[in-house]
Amino acid sequence: MSRPTVQLSVTGMSCAACAARLEKSLSRLEGVSASVSFATTTATVDYPSGQLPEVIGQIRQAGFDVAEDRAVYQIGGMSCAACATRLEKVLNRQEGVSASVSFASGEARISWPQGSREPASLLEVIAGAGFTGTLADRAEPVAQEHAGAGELLWLVFAAVATLPFTVEMIGMSTDMWHWMMPDWLAMTLATLVQFLPGWRFYRGAWHALRSGGANMDVLVALGTSTAWLLSVAVVLLPLPEQSLYFEASATVITLVLLGKWLEGRARRQTAGALQGLMAMSPRRARVDRDGSVTEVPVDTVRLGETVLVPQGEMIPVDGVNSSDAVSIDESLLTGESVPVVREHGEPVFAATRLVQGTLRLTVTGSGAASRFGQIIRMVREAQSSKAPVQRLADRISGIFVPVVLALAVLTGVVTFVVTGVAATALIHAVAVLVIACPCALGLATPAAVMVGVGNGARAGILFRQAAALEKAAGVTVVVLDKTGTLTEGRPEVVEILAQGVDETTLLQWTASVEATAVHPLGEAVLRKAAERQLPLLTVAHSQMLPGSGVEARLAGGAVLRVGRPDWVGAGAVELAAALSGQGLSVMAVSCDGVLAGVLALADRLRPEVPGVLRRLQALGIETVMLTGDNEATAQRIAAEAGVATVVAGASPEGKAGYIAARQAGGAVVAMVGDGVNDAPALALADVSVAMGQGAEAAIRVADITLPGQGLLRLPDAIDLARATLRRIRQNLAFAFAYNVLGIPFAAVGLLSPVLAGAAMAASSVSVLGNALLLKRWRPHKSITVSG
Repeated sequence: MSRPTVQLSVTGMSCAACAARLEKSLSRLEGVSASVSFATTTATVDYPSGQLPEVIGQIRQAGFDVAEDRAVYQIGGMSCAACATRLEKVLNRQEGVSASVSFASGEARISWPQGSREPASLLEVIAGAGFTGTLADRAEPVAQEHAGAGELLWLVFAAVATLPFTVEMIGMSTDMWHWMMPDWLAMTLATLVQFLPGWRFYRGAWHALRSGGANMDVLVALGTSTAWLLSVAVVLLPLPEQSLYFEASATVITLVLLGKWLEGRARRQTAGALQGLMAMSPRRARVDRDGSVTEVPVDTVRLGETVLVPQGEMIPVDGVNSSDAVSIDESLLTGESVPVVREHGEPVFAATRLVQGTLRLTVTGSGAASRFGQIIRMVREAQSSKAPVQRLADRISGIFVPVVLALAVLTGVVTFVVTGVAATALIHAVAVLVIACPCALGLATPAAVMVGVGNGARAGILFRQAAALEKAAGVTVVVLDKTGTLTEGRPEVVEILAQGVDETTLLQWTASVEATAVHPLGEAVLRKAAERQLPLLTVAHSQMLPGSGVEARLAGGAVLRVGRPDWVGAGAVELAAALSGQGLSVMAVSCDGVLAGVLALADRLRPEVPGVLRRLQALGIETVMLTGDNEATAQRIAAEAGVATVVAGASPEGKAGYIAARQAGGAVVAMVGDGVNDAPALALADVSVAMGQGAEAAIRVADITLPGQGLLRLPDAIDLARATLRRIRQNLAFAFAYNVLGIPFAAVGLLSPVLAGAAMAASSVSVLGNALLLKRWRPHKSITVSG
């Protein structure tokens, strides 16, 4: 028997000694031989079949990790949630594979150790389970439409063949006519429906049973076949005293096909947000190659090439503006409708629209590597992920069909014992088989998640996964960092108090000195001087004294000091006291030892913040400002913003400790931050929210990202999460109630197989329709962001 050999990509090795240590560690496993290369960061491992998980575990135990490959597969042939559960189990039984299958989106998200297999190998596994699979990046959306068209053709065929049975049933139930088809015609029409449009149920049932599972196809095939066989026996034997049930088998198949077609149409609508987003991005770009402008597919554009975009068109790629200033509508990425100005040298992004000007850009990213491509990936992953509330439904779906089969057998036995009529017992059992529907349970959560995540993406709210959506709905406390979150993160000069000189001279002196140093407050003074078009004076010599300030001698001989009031000289502390008490940063200025005045600086509050905090409080959420700044500065910002609770002087560890304490008290905490120092607190919070312009470390751990330039969409994110969770709970309640009530009604004969089939068809469509009502949700519009 051949032994498998795999070449794994190992992360975390920092030197050749790491490779040697890992090789020894792997070789200690029984039957394993390994060769680890630091140069290629790979481990070539020969191991006994079935022991890949142990090999990977040994690598991780040694302090390293194995890189993973990921792929998304479009799955065809799933008829209910039990199919998704079965396929997920089959895939997860493959060595090293981790898979999540969504019935609602028709997708399987699969990961495996990099180098252990090719993506195409899993297509064979999917096919072996009775489904079709296509790598998502190669799947054409048109194929789904063709599949829907094929289902519609079979539905029309079944409906036409079932129409005479419908005429019979209407006449009998209303006593308006008593026309009956000849038995041979009824058998012919029912047989055509049973084995042409209904063949899909036999095929699905065979694949399910062959792989050791059972699904909705098994229930429909077994139930309708029972009614059909009983009726055929009555006609061919013949048994004139027995009734015919051809109308039951044909009508049930037609109604289930109708339900499946409506379900497929509704599922495509739930995915419409993602498809709509993808359609927004241009497929072609105008590239300047060797002085000639050529229109080419976006996927063929290379980094560093020059792309031209005329006014009014969508930008096809990410890049850097190499032309004059242009005005761009970035609402698709940020949710903000006000166009922004992008100057020469500033970044521009794919899927944004050029409002004014002609753009020439140097490409930095295209396709999946663009910012828009990353958003699409993020939305797709979130839509296919599973919320914690779905776990119970998944467990029930996994055992649902076997339980229903047992109930159907029990119903038939009990009915026969009570009535003594075999035909009645069979029809009651058929009704139980037909009415049971695991689909509604399987669709209840993912359908609402897909619509909710899609709505969020359109509004400039990106949820990392479905669990984040669920957790955000329960948030009771929102903790906000100050710098860069509540404030703009850029100090500004807010007040100038001159003494013995005019204000302009004081500002010019200060800017001239600060031009020789590097300091955020100095940059604010330079911006203020530039606004007033003040020329800088020549500095002959300057010296920076850390913790105190800067001393400089001008070309004319005057000696200036700019820095802390207590260092600058007499009178500076008293002049600065009132401003310092307001939480403002103050720098004092002296000339030749004589106090010339003070400048007060402050980090300005974002203009949307007060309105955002009022909306959070209206949602019943406590707001907390958590900052490392001093108490006076924190209280000033809190008073302007309207924050309920202020915690000042907090270190990164202190921020995480505060969040842990609130969680211990029962609060569900959301943390909003944008800096590296916020990463520990963001990781600990129940829900982490990062600003789109924040540090990558903060965005990487965030459950929710707000790509826009502010907190405007934070209340909308929580409101949307709550609306989505309401739909999920409604759907689950309906799906449970439908099965809990419907199966007993069918078992005691209160529902005929025809009515049971109609109810089953309606159940999935009702769940999807309720989820689609989420499309009515709209973000709040009363707050505007200044341009």
